[in-house]
Amino acid sequence: MLNFTYQNPTKILFGKGQIANIPAEIPAGAKVLLTYGGGSIHRNGVYEQIRKALAGHTVVEFGGIEPNPEYKTLMKAVDIGRREKVDLLLAAGAVRCSTAPSSSAPPSPSRESRGKS
Repeated sequence: MLNFTYQNPTKILFGKGQIANIPAEIPAGAKVLLTYGGGSIHRNGVYEQIRKALAGHTVVEFGGIEPNPEYKTLMKAVDIGRREKVDLLLAAGAVRCSTAPSSSAPPSPSRESRGKS
């Protein structure tokens, strides 16, 4: 067996009113990959609330993630994250929108340098 260390820092804001807490969680200048499923976040107003919370950040979107997504769908999100050099992933809605993309994307240069002098 190979020895390794695995760290997967994830923070979940869940429940009523939590969108208002998003700005405090995102560092200034961070580039965000916003992932979501079908159209419910547009119909229920969550999309507009999130976009308002992300004001001042560059946002790349990947929507339309189907329930129990296929591997190829998740890899599209990973490819977008890598190509766009996003700093973090914000999944709106179901966990299906975040699991594979967040675990497969390498750290961006700006994320690696944060906190270092």
